[in-house]
Amino acid sequence: MDLLTANDVPGEYPPSYYAANATTLPPFPTATGALRCDVCVIGGGFTGLSSALHLAQRGYDVILVEASRIGSGASGRNGGQVGQGQRQEQDVLEDMLGRDHARALWTIANQSVDLVRDLSKSELVHADFHPGIIHAAHRERYVPDYHAYVEKLHRDYGYNQISTLNRHELREFVNSPSYYGGTLDLGAGHIDPLQFALGLARMAQQAGVRLFENTRVTQIVEGTPAKIITQNADITSDHVVLGCNGYLGDLMPRVAARVMPINNFVVATAPMHPDQQEQIIKHNYAVADSKFVVNYFRFSIDHRLIFGGTESYGYKFPHDIAKNVRKPLAEIFPQLADADITHAWGGTLGITMNRMPHFERIAGNILSLSGYSGHGVAMATLAGQIAAETIAGQAERFDLMADVPTHRFPGGRHLRSPLLVLAMLWYSLRDRL
Repeated sequence: MDLLTANDVPGEYPPSYYAANATTLPPFPTATGALRCDVCVIGGGFTGLSSALHLAQRGYDVILVEASRIGSGASGRNGGQVGQGQRQEQDVLEDMLGRDHARALWTIANQSVDLVRDLSKSELVHADFHPGIIHAAHRERYVPDYHAYVEKLHRDYGYNQISTLNRHELREFVNSPSYYGGTLDLGAGHIDPLQFALGLARMAQQAGVRLFENTRVTQIVEGTPAKIITQNADITSDHVVLGCNGYLGDLMPRVAARVMPINNFVVATAPMHPDQQEQIIKHNYAVADSKFVVNYFRFSIDHRLIFGGTESYGYKFPHDIAKNVRKPLAEIFPQLADADITHAWGGTLGITMNRMPHFERIAGNILSLSGYSGHGVAMATLAGQIAAETIAGQAERFDLMADVPTHRFPGGRHLRSPLLVLAMLWYSLRDRL
């Protein structure tokens, strides 16, 4: 089964709240014939758009090809949370890589949030950055670790934008009986992801990038230059940036062995009165909880609760996404158990074994950046900037990310999904216990 068509209509945006309310772009053409460029970027999500933008700003002739519509993949469907730090916490990274490498990764992560915040200020990006993410512990025994991590970030990393919340303080911000405490990070935030992606496309187009939609790459022929084969075009390029993440399919098997697709699901409620929003979550903060299959939620600018929860590991989405996601929504907010759900959608993201991004130099002139594991709004955007500077000859940040080991999923192509399902069932059971 084909990931690009298993759940989506080629050339169309999914039926998400974001797509229904976005300031969309006119369709870009399909690539045809023989084309030549300095850099061909494959994938029209955050990684690809940011790569194309930053390369064009450096003076490169750039072609970007997207199999469907710009921002129609995970970049335009996710929860919009712009988290600080890497996907793994700093103490885990220190144990894995040593303190110096971990500290460098913390700096890179801070830069990723700064980049999203800065890009959102462009008049071409119709998406505001809203500060504040609450991390909520769904088990009382988790709270001391949450608070110890805040102390570590203060002490060892000089990061003072994060603070502790006890159970009463968290309940003041998030009107749910499900949580026992947590943290508030004012250096993180949230943004409308599709509006942000479309804004990057406008910026890239203004910078001179040639953007093509409905242009699926079927083969990459390594060489100097490389050749990118699509249904209707042959593109010759000195460099290639691969930014397909969960929608990679079989295009690059060595990357697919380390970056696995999983599906996640989101709903949007009907608009609420601003006072009701404030009674649910104060100060327009976003929230993510401690469950292994994370629940994450925030409000849109028109006062809808955007709630993400539940996952699946096969190709097809469930028949009734709204029914599936309503269950965790009602558990966390019993007062919203019967709320009207106006939009329900799914998307496919890329995860790695250790949940850290997978950066790889496929060949001297082919870079792959993916595997953000649900932490991609900021990191995928920065990955594009890093790809551009790497092609320009400055690979320090790329190498720091590429030196983080990302192992192959066990079981190979045919057994890794069943093995992952078994692992996820175990963690889901652990969440309930």
